[in-house]
Amino acid sequence: GELVLGNSPANAAGPDLREVVMGSEGAFGVVTAVTVRVRRIPVVKVYESWRWDSFADGAAAMRTLAQSGVLPTVLRLSDENETQLNLAKPSEVGGESGGGCLMVTGFEGTQEAVDAKRIAVTALLSGLGGASLGEDEGWSSGRFHGPYLRDSLLDVGVLVETLETVTFWSNLHRVYNAVKGALTSALGEGTLVLCHISHVYETGASLYFTVAAKQADDPVTQWLTAKAAASDAMVENGASITHHHAVGQDHKPWLAREIGPVGVRMLRALKEELDPTGVLNPGVLIP
Repeated sequence: GELVLGNSPANAAGPDLREVVMGSEGAFGVVTAVTVRVRRIPVVKVYESWRWDSFADGAAAMRTLAQSGVLPTVLRLSDENETQLNLAKPSEVGGESGGGCLMVTGFEGTQEAVDAKRIAVTALLSGLGGASLGEDEGWSSGRFHGPYLRDSLLDVGVLVETLETVTFWSNLHRVYNAVKGALTSALGEGTLVLCHISHVYETGASLYFTVAAKQADDPVTQWLTAKAAASDAMVENGASITHHHAVGQDHKPWLAREIGPVGVRMLRALKEELDPTGVLNPGVLIP
């Protein structure tokens, strides 16, 4: 049958079935029409860089911004490895002389709104010990170049992959250390693990890891072993198996541990009711 949703901006008419559909990965039905919200193109876009002595200091500043209600449009923090390898100006941050971690803040909107938010964010970050490095247009123009390096690195024998998770602020560094340790242990000596925080909430944040290691003779098995170790570390340390990459097939083996037996039965019941013959995107999501 047909399910039509979204007749109001918010309501209390039971659980939000829109989220059931949006999170179903095609396993519950076919979306035939979507109503979207549009926003005005920002008049002004400004990006700035900040230096922090450590990843922990930068993350604490992010938490303060989120819980103070003055988040910029873009807020991103790279750990020491990612800062040094990918982003930094050695004389200012990331190199042997600079050290520390790089944060990028971005402001988009009308001139008045951008000015007001920048003043508030600058005052807060400066008061927390951050050092402003000024405007940084390079990040916004070059942020999409990195993924294209992956194929070139694979061609010369470097295994390159990414994974991500999300957890509460109080658990962030525990998860960061656990996942980083699991990847390093699984992939062996010389493994490089980079991480950044790119999505921030009042109650927590995401951790996005990039991994580089020497390829083994069977790189697919090599990565699946490392991915399993990292996924175990996420679930065992109270984090989600995924922040935005979704479940699909890769994360399905860990979903039951995250949502529990009642959650599994609920998903299976939905699948049975909406797709009894199992023809809708089979093999994904449902444990």
